Amino acid sequence: MAFPPPAHPGLAEDQLLVLQGDHRSSYVWEGQLAMQPLRPRRPDDLCEFIAEHPFHPRVVEMLQTSGLYTIFQLGRMQLDWSLITSLVERWRPETHTFHLPTGEATITLQDVQVLYGLRVEGRAFALPHHWRGMTRAQLADMMGQLTGSRPQGDRGGSRVALSFIRDQMAVLHPDITHETEHLWIQRYTRLALLLLFGCVLFPDTSGNKVSMRFLHCLEQLDELPQYSWGATVLAYLYRSMCRASVGPAVDICGFLPLLQPPLPILPLGQDYPFLPLAIRWILRRGNYRGTDAHHNLPLLRDVLDMLVEGQFIWTPYSIELLGHLHACCSVDRLIWSTSVPLIFWDFVEYHATERVLRQFGRPQAIPRDPRWEPTHYQRDDRSNMDRQYVGWLQQQIDYWEDRAERIPLPPSVFQEASIQLYDGWCRRHTRLMIGNPVHVLGERYRPYAGRHEALAIGLHRIYQSGQDMQQRSNIPEVVEYAREMAQMARLSERCREFRARGFGDDQQGYIPHADEPSSSMPSYSLQLSLPASQVTPSGALSIMGTRSSES
Repeated sequence: MAFPPPAHPGLAEDQLLVLQGDHRSSYVWEGQLAMQPLRPRRPDDLCEFIAEHPFHPRVVEMLQTSGLYTIFQLGRMQLDWSLITSLVERWRPETHTFHLPTGEATITLQDVQVLYGLRVEGRAFALPHHWRGMTRAQLADMMGQLTGSRPQGDRGGSRVALSFIRDQMAVLHPDITHETEHLWIQRYTRLALLLLFGCVLFPDTSGNKVSMRFLHCLEQLDELPQYSWGATVLAYLYRSMCRASVGPAVDICGFLPLLQPPLPILPLGQDYPFLPLAIRWILRRGNYRGTDAHHNLPLLRDVLDMLVEGQFIWTPYSIELLGHLHACCSVDRLIWSTSVPLIFWDFVEYHATERVLRQFGRPQAIPRDPRWEPTHYQRDDRSNMDRQYVGWLQQQIDYWEDRAERIPLPPSVFQEASIQLYDGWCRRHTRLMIGNPVHVLGERYRPYAGRHEALAIGLHRIYQSGQDMQQRSNIPEVVEYAREMAQMARLSERCREFRARGFGDDQQGYIPHADEPSSSMPSYSLQLSLPASQVTPSGALSIMGTRSSES
């Protein structure tokens, strides 16, 4: 009779998450980033500037027409750096999902629209061909033509400082009146939208610049509602999380409020009807403090490590709730679950809803392998735009245009059978535990996962002592006592493991029987310090050690 292995941090099989060796979770496991949250770049403060320079009604009218005014209404949201970091540690570029102990989940087009009122239907946000080769001087001339303000200097590539845009708006602000020429209302609106792009929706890691390439969608302001802003924002955030989740990244950018926790269910029809859900929540809860939170990263990481079924709400938006939101928050509901490429300029990310069907109230079968390169996030503005890539990009745009026909179909007979196998498949192919209980993470908080592991270590030692006593003693009573002690430790560890993984008494799970032969389980030798390279292959490895040769 052998002692069962303690909880495996993953991966048991490495065919899916092929970037594990370079993933942020590997660095955390080795203790290199255990206490270092990512640094969400604080952009120039949009809400303070607007408070000091409130929009004229004529500007508000144009912003409302654009479909982006709801974001201006948000004000400042508090960001929890540790929460964002703990989620990025579970984000996988290979699947575009968070890998949780309960299965895969992701931020969907539904989340973007319900929470922030951004339309999902619309054109792909692709960069026109003639804009790709424009020099800084040409972009600066275009900005001068469209905004009345041309940035000077030949440094900075395609980007312009947000401080320059703020300064130009401050100069124009006193002159915006009911009598102002419409041309200047348009120019002021374009500057405001550039500020929104660079501060909130598409900030880069510098936190203080915005690309002048956004001007391509601002030439004709009346065409702004034709874009799928929800898909565009989500594509940019996916890309940012992919880049931040690999290697020892320091910064993260994108529309990070989408990484905040699920919003509470509010009383309906009171105080703030017909607003996006996020705005109602901010207004009611007062969640707009001026500083970001620096909560306990080990605690938040531990909460996700110990997540069990019933704690994760797969469908947080009820029909009743959606009925009390503005129409813009649900008008595109028929395509929320579409499985399509998301386009941001020349970059492509994937809305892999076939991997998260439970978020749409459907059972989850074992998904097919992803259809994109795991390292797709490495592409940047300097990458070659040859004819082959341009043709491929157009194909992805065509897929987006076919979004209404790309809703995942009901499960086939084979998929129906795999629904029952999904949990086991997921646990073999995912990184179950991010925090390594071997590392001491300070005195403020002792991880719960670490306490579970300490119990496993204690039970393992009792089991090994029982085994040793059976081998060294010739007294039958002592041998029998040692056998019972080892078996009790083994059964206790099995029960602990299944309860830690969320298996209840009424769920199917393997619990060994008292008369089970000892050869049915491998034995494990105690070894507490393992580098990430030794815990990711497909062989049987655990936190505590490798399979003993004696077994």
